[in-house]
Amino acid sequence: MTFPSFFEQAPRLKVRDALAELLGAASGGVLEYRYEDAVKLAGHSCPTVASAYQLTRLALLALWPDQLPQRGAVLVEFAAPFGEGVTGVIASVVTLLTGAAQEGGFKGLAGQHVRRDLQRFSREVPWQMRLTRQDTGAAVDASSDLSVVPADRDMSPLLSACLAGRASEEQRRRFAELWQQRVAKVLLDFADDPRVFRIRAVPAATSGG
Repeated sequence: MTFPSFFEQAPRLKVRDALAELLGAASGGVLEYRYEDAVKLAGHSCPTVASAYQLTRLALLALWPDQLPQRGAVLVEFAAPFGEGVTGVIASVVTLLTGAAQEGGFKGLAGQHVRRDLQRFSREVPWQMRLTRQDTGAAVDASSDLSVVPADRDMSPLLSACLAGRASEEQRRRFAELWQQRVAKVLLDFADDPRVFRIRAVPAATSGG
């Protein structure tokens, strides 16, 4: 299995999952996620998958600044409906990193380690999504803006040619290269750019829900 070389350079996320520890899936429940894990989940690498991965990573680190983020211990609220645009794609990446699932998620063991219904949609949150710790109620709002990340001007016509079946093999390779170059920019060049990734703490009185 060969991925673009920049995948190895992309930021990683280490979390602790109490359920993984209980069931012996990982020593101490510690799991490490890489961008390639999100790619395997989605089946492709694109700016949306990359931004969902990095935005969720930054939000979890903001919620647990002094310790490993706790997977399975966060509620995620989305401003958009589940079926709108790329919300479903983003939600799947969020599930991967946070453990927060929709109604089909793990129902728990004796009321513990519940993962289902920890993603909610069409919520009245000001940004793209809100993540809330279930233990303390601390929350952050998170949003991304990919318009800041430049795309090569040849990418759009090449995509059109590929989708119409008119592209040569060389043009298809060129499009794929340009596409992944933009993904690399999201994960490397703009990974900590506040114009692209915005995270802010939510006042205690307005968080949770």
